Amino acid sequence: MNTAIQDYHHRQTTTDQEICDRLAAAIDTELTDAERKIWHGHPVWFLNGNPVVGYSKQKKGIRLMFWSGASFDEEKLNVRGGSFKDASIFLNSPSEVTLSDVKRWLKKSKNIQWDYHNIVKRKGRLERLPVATR
Repeated sequence: MNTAIQDYHHRQTTTDQEICDRLAAAIDTELTDAERKIWHGHPVWFLNGNPVVGYSKQKKGIRLMFWSGASFDEEKLNVRGGSFKDASIFLNSPSEVTLSDVKRWLKKSKNIQWDYHNIVKRKGRLERLPVATR
């Protein structure tokens, strides 16, 4: 795990740190080719410059967000963004981190992506990336 992400984890409460540690381990295992960094203040993983997954501490808990998650057809990813294709789940206990769900979502994140990397160039319009370009 990179040191900036470790520092982010260490700034959390013990419970939230354990949630973050579990999430990071699962993400690193599934997205081995991903770039990982602190982006807009929280850990985010990118595939070919496109953000795919990240998490952040919010009032409701640790928010695990998939940038293209609204297209995953997953009931538990029920916190939807407004004008984008993101979907999230809030986690408040390490026991709520269901690794089988997280791994399934991460596999989908490799194959189902909307092009956030070029959203500014397209003036806010999202396009779905074909699988072959990832």
